[in-house]
Amino acid sequence: MAEPRTNVSSLDPVWQRICDEAQQAIRDEPLIGGFVHASLLHHPSLERALAYRFALKLSSNDMSEQILREIAEEAHRASPDIVQAARADLTAVFERDPACHRYLQPILYFKGYQALQAYRIGHWLWTRGRFDLSYFVQTRVSEVFGVDIHPAASVGRGVMIDHAHSIVIGETAIVGNNVSMLHSVTLGGTGKEDGDRHPKIEDGVLIGAGAKVLGNITVGHCSRIAAGSVVLRDVPPNSTVAGVPAKVVGTAGCDQPSIAMNQLVQE
Repeated sequence: MAEPRTNVSSLDPVWQRICDEAQQAIRDEPLIGGFVHASLLHHPSLERALAYRFALKLSSNDMSEQILREIAEEAHRASPDIVQAARADLTAVFERDPACHRYLQPILYFKGYQALQAYRIGHWLWTRGRFDLSYFVQTRVSEVFGVDIHPAASVGRGVMIDHAHSIVIGETAIVGNNVSMLHSVTLGGTGKEDGDRHPKIEDGVLIGAGAKVLGNITVGHCSRIAAGSVVLRDVPPNSTVAGVPAKVVGTAGCDQPSIAMNQLVQE
């Protein structure tokens, strides 16, 4: 089988590694050669590959793949921070998820990563006043990935959404940098109130599976929310909360719980 041709910048070690992994994947399993080449090796950069995946996954009879790809490429050109955030998210998944053994896995297979990068395009559209198009992206992300992030929400860098099924992040929610959350997490409101009504998650927070954080409250930096908890009040920094309703049950247990990913309340 012919060796795939690539165009990789020597100044981009992350993309170089992804392409090296892609070539090895094809050697290991030639039947996925077309898929891997179209998704990764055909493209000259990470941002072009991300734009292709965005368009491929979200296209439908309502919006063509070509139009969506042009939107993503426009966003990447206008706001390089989107791609920098994508790199930080990719590293976060690789370092924190024990099921992730290669950099290419999140781009090709992990819906949490792909949904988050699609949200970033939708958020860029929202900040430009292109509301209906951003709502379209939100709807398709929800339909395709089972992840519902309002395009007005603010999400930082280095975020890992593990498994990602049934994630909900509301309109006025703010998620800081280096946050980790598992499936079925809700960052929601508490009723029909308008205005600023969703949680503010500070840097380094770990949110366990099924946790619900409700209302305009603040979860302090480097805290842990135990799986299945319902958080209705502010959480102090470097704390662990658990229960329904959640209460402080101890310290966070380490300096960076979102990176350590230790979800045991008692050690």
